[in-house]
Amino acid sequence: MTGLPRRNLFRVAAPAFVAAGAVLALTAATVPGRAAASAPPADVLAEKMSRSVTGENAWRHLEALSRATAANGGHRADGSPGYEASAQYVTRTLTAAGYQVKRQEFSFPDYDILSEKASVTAPETRQLKPVIARFSVSTPVGGLTAGVAVPSGKPTGCTADDYAGTDVKGKIVLVDVDDCFITQKQIVASEVGAAAVLMNVNAPNPDLNLRYRMVPPEDARIPIATLSRGESEQLKADVAKGPVTVNVDLRGNNTTTKTYNLLADTPTGRADNTVVMGAHIDSVDTTPGMNDNGAASAMLLETAVKMAPEWKHLKNRVRFAWWAAEEKGISGSQYYVDQLSPEQRRQTALYLNLEMIASPNFARQVYNGRTSDGPGPAGSERISELINGHFAARKLPTVGLDLDGRSDHSPFVEAGIPSGGVNAGADTVKSPEWVKLFGGKAGEMLDPCYHQACDTLANVNRTIFDQNGRAMAWAAGRFGVDTSDINGTGTAVK
Repeated sequence: MTGLPRRNLFRVAAPAFVAAGAVLALTAATVPGRAAASAPPADVLAEKMSRSVTGENAWRHLEALSRATAANGGHRADGSPGYEASAQYVTRTLTAAGYQVKRQEFSFPDYDILSEKASVTAPETRQLKPVIARFSVSTPVGGLTAGVAVPSGKPTGCTADDYAGTDVKGKIVLVDVDDCFITQKQIVASEVGAAAVLMNVNAPNPDLNLRYRMVPPEDARIPIATLSRGESEQLKADVAKGPVTVNVDLRGNNTTTKTYNLLADTPTGRADNTVVMGAHIDSVDTTPGMNDNGAASAMLLETAVKMAPEWKHLKNRVRFAWWAAEEKGISGSQYYVDQLSPEQRRQTALYLNLEMIASPNFARQVYNGRTSDGPGPAGSERISELINGHFAARKLPTVGLDLDGRSDHSPFVEAGIPSGGVNAGADTVKSPEWVKLFGGKAGEMLDPCYHQACDTLANVNRTIFDQNGRAMAWAAGRFGVDTSDINGTGTAVK
C-alpha cells in the first residue's frame, strides 16, 4: 500500500459497521451450502468461486512469492531481481492454467537513494536512523551540520505562524506528522529560513519509521527525512534542555525506472464489458512485503487459476492485473488507465481491488463506494453492498473504507469507473470499538509490520486472508456473469 502523503497517517476510520444480514436481502444462493439449481447463474458461479478459492489453496502461491523474494534481494521493488522473479512465477502459473499473459511495459519517475545518515554531534554524540523522503533535495556530500529547532506553535509546522518567535534560520527543524502533507511542511520550513526538516512519524511502535515522498517532486525545496517516534521524542527532549547540533547526510538522485504490469484475460465473456480485478505485486525496498502486497497478489492468482475451468460460464470478460509501482506513486495502474481510450474506459464495467488483505491486527474493511469528497463513480456503492452482503451472510461484520488515494483503485475512480474491494488495514490504529468487532489489540496499527522488515509470512493472518480471498472470488464470479446493477450492461439476473 502506497505511502502517499496524507494529512493524518494514523486517522481511525469511522466506526460505522455492517452487521450480519444488515445490507440487503440475500437470495438462497448467497448462503453457503444452499445454492439451488434455480438460483441466478451469477449467484451460482459466485458461490462456486467462493468455495474453491481458499486461503489454504492460495498459500502455496504466497510461499512461492516469499521464496522468490528472499532469494532475490529480499524485496520486490520495481526493477529489482525480486520483482522479476515474482512476476515470472505469476506468469508461469497463469500460462499453465491456460491464460495468455501480457507484459504492459512503462517507465516512471523514480529516486535513487545515495545516503540517509544522521547523528547528534552535540552536546553528546549518538547515531540517528533517518529515512529520506523520495524526491527530497540533497544535502552536500558529507551532510550539513546545524542546530535543531522545534516549532513554537503547533508541532506539525504547517504554517509560518507555527514558527513565530523561534529562530529557525539555518537550522534543522523537527516537526510531527499530521495536519498537512510533508511537501507543505518543507515549503513552509524553507520560507522561514530552515536548512532541513526532520519529521516524527509518531507511530505507536516507537522504533517504526516510514518513507514518504514529495508530491509533486518539483516542489522539493530543502532536505527532509523522517525519524521514528522514539528518536524524535528523545531529540525533542534534548532540545528542551539546551542547544543540540545534528549532522544530516541526505542525498538522492531523480531517475527513471522501467517496469511492467502483468495482465491476463479470460478468453470468454464480453470484451466490451470487462471486469478488471487487480492487486499490486511490488513492495517497498525495506520489506519482503508478504502482506503488502504479496497476500493479495497470491489470492488474485488463485482466483484466476480457479476461474479457468469456469470460462464457459462467463458472460463478461474478466481481466486479472498485477500492478507494478504502486509503492512508487500508484504508477502502474495509473499507466494502465491512461492508456485506455475513451471507448475502452466505457467498456470497463468495474474495477475490484485487493490491498493488504491479510493484516495481523485486521479490520474487515470493504471499500464503501465513496471518496472523501462524496460518492464515487455510479455503481461503486452497489459493489460495496454486494461484497458486504457476502460477509453478512456469513455473520462477519465489516466496516467501510473510503475510496482514498492510497491504492490502485484511485486511477479507476478518477476515470469514472465503478470501483470496490477489500483491505485489512495498514497504519490505521485499531480502536476499542474495532476490537469488539474483530478482536485484536487496541492502540496498535492494523499491520504493525507495515513497510517493515518483519512483513514476512509470519505477519500474514491466515483467517482474514481466507475470508477476504473468498469474498473477492465471489465478486469475480458474480460480476463475471452479471454487471447489470452496476453499469446497466452485461446480463441482467433472471
